[in-house]
Amino acid sequence: MTALSRKAFEAVTQLFHEASGIRLGDNKEALVAGRLQRLAQEAGVDDLEVYVERLVRGHAPAAEMTRVIDRLTTNETYFFREPQHFNDLAERLQAHQAAGGGEFSVWSAASSSGEEAYSVAMLMADQLGDGPWQVWGTDLSTAMVDSARRGVYSMERARLVPPDYLRRFCLKGQGDHRGDLLVSKALRQRVHFLPGNLMADLPQLPTFDVIFLRNVLIYFDNEAKSRIVRRVLQQLKPDGVLYTGHAESLSTLNLPVRALATAIHVRA
Repeated sequence: MTALSRKAFEAVTQLFHEASGIRLGDNKEALVAGRLQRLAQEAGVDDLEVYVERLVRGHAPAAEMTRVIDRLTTNETYFFREPQHFNDLAERLQAHQAAGGGEFSVWSAASSSGEEAYSVAMLMADQLGDGPWQVWGTDLSTAMVDSARRGVYSMERARLVPPDYLRRFCLKGQGDHRGDLLVSKALRQRVHFLPGNLMADLPQLPTFDVIFLRNVLIYFDNEAKSRIVRRVLQQLKPDGVLYTGHAESLSTLNLPVRALATAIHVRA
């Protein structure tokens, strides 16, 4: 397998940026080369330059670009990541119940392999029981959406899940699945996963009481960040709450939001 030239790296990352809105910097060159080499091998192409040229010229099957996006999208996450938001959500759910209830809906807007959405669902099932609530998850990667729907994870990713939640909402893997967990069927049925590109038209979604938009804006420039947040805000109820990642600031983007606390926002 040939090495990835600088010209090919720039061409494929530009193509990826046009498709996803995500810009991969020079520090990702080794990662891109490694993942493209595996993709080329799977496609039966021995020359990496030829593989990239087919992508850039549009000579590869349309499904191949989907596979490239799936492989180049970083998807590292775990259950109950950044607990501050889940503590805040728990308080909001309690206040919602005290005020008389009604349907409560949450969107995990960059749901990756589903841990965030299922963390929300565990909390909502605990606080709201069988009441009217729903969780939606969308992600650019169709492979991640498929993985999320299956609901199978390594126990390492569940290190922050409360033991009571593990007992109530998860099944422990046996045999070949030792060391894994399966999210219970009852919980999986309450969470809806769809492919969704935050830089393009989103699938048809309801409006939400809470939206998680965490640890995804860091991959975009300010112009793209602004477009994404404005698009996401269209799905937020007037009194809804937007959670962003703790390393992501909206303060310089001139957006119609007001910070309640670090990484917790409402409409301005």
